[in-house]
Amino acid sequence: MRPSNRQNNEIRSIEIIPHFNPYAEGSCLIKCGNTHVVCTASVEDKLPAWLKGQNKGWITAEYGMLPRSAQTRIPREIKKGPSGRSQEIQRLIGRALRAVVDLEAMKDISVCIDCDVIQADGGTRTASITGGYVALALALEKLQKEGKLPVNPLKGMVAAISCGICNGECVVDVDYEEDSHAEVDMNFVLTNDNKIIEIQGTAEGAPFDEAQFNQLLSLAKAGIAQLINKQKEALGR
Repeated sequence: MRPSNRQNNEIRSIEIIPHFNPYAEGSCLIKCGNTHVVCTASVEDKLPAWLKGQNKGWITAEYGMLPRSAQTRIPREIKKGPSGRSQEIQRLIGRALRAVVDLEAMKDISVCIDCDVIQADGGTRTASITGGYVALALALEKLQKEGKLPVNPLKGMVAAISCGICNGECVVDVDYEEDSHAEVDMNFVLTNDNKIIEIQGTAEGAPFDEAQFNQLLSLAKAGIAQLINKQKEALGR
C-alpha cells in the first residue's frame, strides 16, 4: 500500500477554482492533494524582439515557490534570479501550453502564465501545467469576447501528471514522500486526445524496461483524462 493509502492507479483529490485572482485576465487555484498552485494569465501587448514582424503571438511562463511552500524555508529568488530548476520548469510550462495554441491566431498578443506554488507536496510542475491551461483558456476566452481575438486560438487541451516506480510497483500521481525514494520518476504532458507533448523520465535507481514504461504511460493517460475532466468543469464545458 502507498504511504497515502491510495491504489496504484489512484490520483490525488483534485480541485480547480477558476477566477481565483480578480485582477488577472485568467486565473485559477489548483489543488492536487497537498500541492496547491496559483496560476494567473496576464495579457500583454508586447512580444519578444525576435518575434517582431512574424505575425504571431506568444505564450511564456514564470514559476516560483513561496518561501514556506515546503517543509523548510526556500529563499526568494528575487535577488539572484530564477534557479536552474525554476528556469527548467517554466520553460516546460511554456512549451506545454504553446503546443495546443495556434500562435498565428494571436498576432501581436503575448500571454504570461505565472505559476506560484503556495504549498508543495510533489508534482508542482505538473500541477502548474494543468492549472496554467485553465488560466490561459479563461484569458483567451475573455480576449475573444472583447473582440481582441477573431477566433479562439486554442487547438486542444493539455494536462500533466507524474508517475513513478516505487518499491518495484508503477504508480500514478507521485507525492513528495514517494518521489523522495522512487526508483523511477517520470512526468507526462499529454493532450486531451492522448497525443504526447513531452515526457521527462529518469531512473533514480535501477533501469526500467519497455513494459514498465508502457504501464507508466497507461497510468498517465488514465490520470490525465481525469484531470482534463476537472479542467472542463472549471471552464464550464
